[in-house]
Amino acid sequence: MAEPRAKRPRIGRGEDDYMPGNIIEIELQNFMTFNHLKCKPGSRLNLVIGPNGSGKSSLVCAIALGLGGEPQLLGRATSVGAFVKRGEESGHVKISLRGDTKDEQIDITRKIDTRNKSEWLYNGKVVPKKDVVQIIQRFNIQVNNLTQFLPQDRVCEFAKLSPVQLLEETEKAVGDPQLPIQHRALIEKSHELKNIQLSVERNGETLNQWKALNAELEKDVERVRQREELLTKVESMKKKLPWLKYDMKKAEYMEVKELEKDAKKKLDEAAKTLSDLREPIEKQKQKKALLDAKCKKASSLINENSKRLTELMSNESHLGVQVRGKYNEMEDLRKQEESRQRRIIKAKEDLAAAEVDLENLPPYEPPKDELDNLSAQIMELEVSANNKRSQKSDKERLLHQKKLSLRHCIDRLKDMENTHNKCLHALRKHGAEKIFEAYHWLQEHRSEFNKEVFGPILLEVNVSDRVHADYLEGHVPKYIWKSFITQDPGDRDFLVKNLKSFDVPVLNYMGDEGRTSLPFQLYEEMCNIGIYSRLDQVFDAPNAVREVLTGQCGLDRSYIGSKETDQRADEVQKLDILDCWTPENHYRWSKSRYGNHFSASVDAVARSSLLLCSLDVGEIEGMRSKKMELEESVATVEESLKSLQTELRYIEDEAAKFHKQREEIIKISQHEKRKRRDIESLINQRRRKLESLGKEDDLDTVMAKLIDQVAKYNIQRFNCAMEVKKLLNEAVSYKQRFAEVHMASIEFDGKIRDLEVGIKQHEKFAMEASLHFEFCKKEVENCRQQLSAAKRHAESIAMITPELEKEFLEMPTTIEELEAAIQDNISQANSMLFLNNNILEEYEHRKHQIEALATKLEADNKELRRCLSEIDNLKETWLPTLRNLVARINETFSRNFQEMAVAGEVSLDEHEKDFDQFGILIKVKFRQAGQLQVLSAHHQSGGERSVSTILYLVSLQDLTNCPFRVVDEINQGMDPINERKMFQQLVRAASQLNTPQCFLLTPKLLPDLEYSEACSVLNIMNGPWIEQPSKVWSSGDCWGTVTGLVGKTRC
Repeated sequence: MAEPRAKRPRIGRGEDDYMPGNIIEIELQNFMTFNHLKCKPGSRLNLVIGPNGSGKSSLVCAIALGLGGEPQLLGRATSVGAFVKRGEESGHVKISLRGDTKDEQIDITRKIDTRNKSEWLYNGKVVPKKDVVQIIQRFNIQVNNLTQFLPQDRVCEFAKLSPVQLLEETEKAVGDPQLPIQHRALIEKSHELKNIQLSVERNGETLNQWKALNAELEKDVERVRQREELLTKVESMKKKLPWLKYDMKKAEYMEVKELEKDAKKKLDEAAKTLSDLREPIEKQKQKKALLDAKCKKASSLINENSKRLTELMSNESHLGVQVRGKYNEMEDLRKQEESRQRRIIKAKEDLAAAEVDLENLPPYEPPKDELDNLSAQIMELEVSANNKRSQKSDKERLLHQKKLSLRHCIDRLKDMENTHNKCLHALRKHGAEKIFEAYHWLQEHRSEFNKEVFGPILLEVNVSDRVHADYLEGHVPKYIWKSFITQDPGDRDFLVKNLKSFDVPVLNYMGDEGRTSLPFQLYEEMCNIGIYSRLDQVFDAPNAVREVLTGQCGLDRSYIGSKETDQRADEVQKLDILDCWTPENHYRWSKSRYGNHFSASVDAVARSSLLLCSLDVGEIEGMRSKKMELEESVATVEESLKSLQTELRYIEDEAAKFHKQREEIIKISQHEKRKRRDIESLINQRRRKLESLGKEDDLDTVMAKLIDQVAKYNIQRFNCAMEVKKLLNEAVSYKQRFAEVHMASIEFDGKIRDLEVGIKQHEKFAMEASLHFEFCKKEVENCRQQLSAAKRHAESIAMITPELEKEFLEMPTTIEELEAAIQDNISQANSMLFLNNNILEEYEHRKHQIEALATKLEADNKELRRCLSEIDNLKETWLPTLRNLVARINETFSRNFQEMAVAGEVSLDEHEKDFDQFGILIKVKFRQAGQLQVLSAHHQSGGERSVSTILYLVSLQDLTNCPFRVVDEINQGMDPINERKMFQQLVRAASQLNTPQCFLLTPKLLPDLEYSEACSVLNIMNGPWIEQPSKVWSSGDCWGTVTGLVGKTRC
């Protein structure tokens, strides 16, 4: 058996009275109720005192979270972001632990923020959480163990711990660190033991049942095996049956094969006889083929001769046509000459007549003076028309510019009105559901008011700077922006009456009565810290609107600063400025009516969602006036343009009349000139025609040329006739030769027919032999396929092996005998009847199961013995140590209870090998007449449970291995007697050597308690006047100095 592991060594105190792992300093920043806290607890008993709500539990939460604890174990919140002080973005907890030596200090810092993020630092360096957990485990700090760390919100959980849970927590907190590990191992081993024992018991019962069932089936199994042997023999016979059928098919195939050989022999003999008879016929056919070739050649020559003859005849016919054409052409020339003489005479006559017409034509002179006069008048009218056109172009250009400006003005006005709509939409989104109806009603009834009415205010205000718009919108209440402003009480009443259903406010402005606005002035001190303007100076609006906004919202008391003002915000209030805007924040200071002290609030600057949609109303009115002026200008220009158009049209009409007169004169002059030119042109044309008729060719020359051409054509026709004669002679010779060859070919045809008549009988015999051979061949193929199919079928049933061949020799050799033997064996096997047909399978399957289960049972028994041995070994180590630990706790616990005039004991609740049922029972008795009862909510009151809990924790003091213990308000609910006794026990325990550091948090302590040097009292002082007294207290001054300072501060 292995040696038990050594216990954790006791931690001794150093020269500074601190033990390794003790908390020597706690620092908080923006954590729960604290802005900043730094405290240095003592090395033994620390009494943390303070009224409820002062922040005692905040200290407990800081210790838990700073040493790796999760928010859930505190019972307050589920995320670390909830522990950041309200109004802050982040905070941190810093826990300083004493190291192994006096000079070694371990600083663990946990930074948290409202986004539930944590950052861990070890001695100022960022490290992962696992490194911090290793350091905490090194000192055995367990913030999740209720015996070490008992926060206020989990005190009731300790009383609810079951004996089993109390044992687990005690093992973790005190004694040998191997105890909880061994206990957990024993629990796991006991569970494993129970499972193995249950498995062995069940498997043993199952094995016996299966063996009994197989014993009952053995006789039936023997009969089943006999039947199986008969059926096996039948199967062997069935394997031989296809092979017998294969042998029969093989014999048939050999028979048909012999018939095929005989038919092949007869076919070869008939083919040889037929070949001998066909040889002379083939020779005659070859001779006939030569004659046929000669006939074909002669026929080809005849065709070629005929083709050449046709071409010559066609050529001769063409030449005859040309000769006749030349004769016709000569006749036409004779007729043309006669016609030419007649045309020459006619041309001379026409030329003389045209010359006479030209001489008789009178001369014409155009009226030049009249034309010049008309041209001068036309020129004057055109100059006047051009002037008018120039004036018209100027007017049209001016009109286009005016219309373009008017169009731009209308578009701009529409954009402005759309901007109004955007503002109204924005107001409706912010709660003014009927702002459109109210606005339209006001526009329709403006004439009914005594004085001008403004509204909604959002439409009247114009802010040029986006940043200033953010400030103004953030400063002015939302309801103001949808309000309407009147300047007359009667108008106010009339407007309130009619706008009541639209749910919009109505404000009445009475001028400057009753209020004086502060003059805007910036001092040097303001400029030095970045203040450059005031909120009433950054927007444009009608005077009434500006005065209402200033009076209602105090805009003249709200200043605007820069980023520098943000950095020096603490100096703003010193300048009597109670409201200030910067690019990032809005600062406001308010003075208390009671203590005359100032409290400040800082809000982030929100982006504007209303003012960015607004537009100056005055600009809209100006744009409307501009539109009317442009419309009047356009009308005036259009009238002037119409007048110019009329004058221009009159001038153009007059010029057109003069143009028409001048064109008529020019037209007459051109007609006369054209008439003379036409006659002169006709004379020239007739002269050219007469000259061309005289230049035509002489008739005799042309006739001589035509006669020569006719003679040449006749010579060609004669040559063609001689060539035709030659071709006719060749054709007669070719036809005579063709007739001779053709007659010889017909003679050979007769001889071939005579020879073929004698060979037909032999061809018939050869055909019959061929058909018979083909039939035998098909029969052989069919038998071969059947033989192959029979072989494949037999091989699919069983392949022939030497063992199977020996079995076949002992079986019948014919198919009939083999089938009869198969039937006999089947009948004999069927005569053996069984109620269960699967009995053999069931028997064999169960037999295998029995063998497997027996093997498993043997392995389980071996595992059971091993598990029992391991449990006994662990138990021999764990149980005596645990009994000794509980006995020591019981000794201290009983002694403490006796000193408080009551009785109590702590005992170990043992349950053999059910290690998960082991627990610690706390039994107490608070009355002499009563009996010891187990500590529970059913038997003891709340104060009695608190006394029992704290005494149990005190009993663990000298046994614990943890560096500190935290108990929060455990004395609540105790009567003064028990509380005093409990405190004496804590002081006595803290005064002993090597007891852990202890934190006891309580809102009060009884008077006249006995303290020792081991006690440290930590007072939680929290409030608005605590900053200066805390500095005095920290410097070591007396309490009287502190109280005097507090009195002065409050005065």
